Amino acid sequence: MELLIPKGTRDFAPEDKILRDFIVKTAAEVFESYGFQPFETPTFERLETLTAKFAAGEASDALKETFKFQDQGKRDLGLKFDLTVPLARFVGMNPNLKMPFKRYQIQTVFRDGPVESNRYREFLQCDIDVIGVESVIADAEILAVVQECFKRLGLKAEIFVNDRKLLLEILEFLKVQKEKTGKALVAIDKLDKLSRKEVEKELKESAGLKEKEISELFSLIEERKSNEESVKALEKKLGPESKGLKEIRQLLEFCEEFGVKVKFSPSLVRGLAYYTGPIFEARSIEGEVKGSIAGGGRWDEMIGKFLGSGRNYPATGVSLGIERIFDALKKNETLSRKTKSEVFVVPIGIPAEKAIPIVQKIRALGINADFDMQGKGVSKNLDYCSKLGIRLVVMLGENELKSGELSVKNLESGKQEKVRLSQLEKLKSLLTV
Repeated sequence: MELLIPKGTRDFAPEDKILRDFIVKTAAEVFESYGFQPFETPTFERLETLTAKFAAGEASDALKETFKFQDQGKRDLGLKFDLTVPLARFVGMNPNLKMPFKRYQIQTVFRDGPVESNRYREFLQCDIDVIGVESVIADAEILAVVQECFKRLGLKAEIFVNDRKLLLEILEFLKVQKEKTGKALVAIDKLDKLSRKEVEKELKESAGLKEKEISELFSLIEERKSNEESVKALEKKLGPESKGLKEIRQLLEFCEEFGVKVKFSPSLVRGLAYYTGPIFEARSIEGEVKGSIAGGGRWDEMIGKFLGSGRNYPATGVSLGIERIFDALKKNETLSRKTKSEVFVVPIGIPAEKAIPIVQKIRALGINADFDMQGKGVSKNLDYCSKLGIRLVVMLGENELKSGELSVKNLESGKQEKVRLSQLEKLKSLLTV
């Protein structure tokens, strides 16, 4: 049998899992510093929840790429393709939640789509959302969280913003038929993946736009040198009363208060149909990983539609692309670690079991420790520790057991010193040097 993993998935070796966990831990620390609380939902949902037309949207790739299956009771189910739809379902089922509800969620999601570079069918999604705040101050705070995450991870990225209301106003200005606006937005959303000619063709065939309308559309969504220039150019066409432009102006002002640098990009769409206001996307500006590494927006209508009440529940959020962030940071050698062990005990000329009490005492101090169980020689153990990146090696033989002093070698500096068994806490200070 040929051993293979399913297409669009991957294994994570220890050094990869350590880096991945570092990213997740860093993100969670930032989230909690901004008042977001941890949250979790099932891996799969009822299919009717995922396929609701007010969720992903009938034209969305996410809906087409949903993994579908039945349980033994013949109930239709699907693996969740994002974390927003399950969150909306949860809020709808718990109407007495205290508002605002600020949550973060880090779980695996699934897309049965084409496998490309840095795109997978099983991937970790990392979301924050604010439910219950109408003001775009909540959107600006979310962008502040995104910027802070990238700062702590040492990742250089640009954050782009737009507004779904504005996009609809542009299409209305061009007199695009309402039933074709969804297809037009899907086409525009492909501008970063397809050539302009290919997008023009899709706008003609699926959205019914004529050449003159397409030309004007591209003129309207063109990104200018500054945010103010982009806003003013659109105001000349749509007028100062444009709801989308008013919201963009307010968002830009709040972002400035939070110290968040953003770029207004009128061509930004985001593919999911549930967005109702500001939308945002972050893209890496260095390394081999291109494209979106975070994205989200405002989705005020989904919860009310699940409840059938017609009432809006103000909601906004963003998702960090953990897999792409991982791929971007994997090139950074300073973040690369192959083990979580900090100390390794090498029994010399004594049975391995004699090292156990000492290893346990080291572990009791909160130090990650391991030891040689195989009776290897000193040189082989030192080579093993060096390759894994373990910093301290403790030499333990009969002499050390009798004298009560351990020989400790720092593999980074090459320095060796004695540590008494009664003073093992000294190992902590040696690890911080």
